[in-house]
Amino acid sequence: MLRYLNVLSVMALVGPAIYAYSIKYETMRYSAEIVKIQHSIERENDRIVMLRAEWAYLTRPGRVQALADRHLDMQAVAVDQVVKASDLPDRAARVDVIGRKLELLGLADPPTGTIEKKATGGTPAAGRGGR
Repeated sequence: MLRYLNVLSVMALVGPAIYAYSIKYETMRYSAEIVKIQHSIERENDRIVMLRAEWAYLTRPGRVQALADRHLDMQAVAVDQVVKASDLPDRAARVDVIGRKLELLGLADPPTGTIEKKATGGTPAAGRGGR
């Protein structure tokens, strides 16, 4: 009987030790995985920085102007071509073509014929970024 009690007590000590070691190694595995993911994130951030620098290099105004001069047949802007926004005419009213066709067919109530604009605050630049 004493021998069974000794074997049982050894098993009671070895079982939690095995469990503790399994948790330890699982934690080490997860730690290594986290380090790999962090390195992957750093590589991706480096790539993003490199791509942004390349984009800035490719979209330099001098380079774009040289490419436009070489490949596009454009003329320089003359001083008399530049006007103020207040000198531009108002937009023409947009016509609701489908509504007019339905009206002609007698399938809809008579609309006003134009699409109503939303309130833009009274300035032509409002609604377009305020510029």
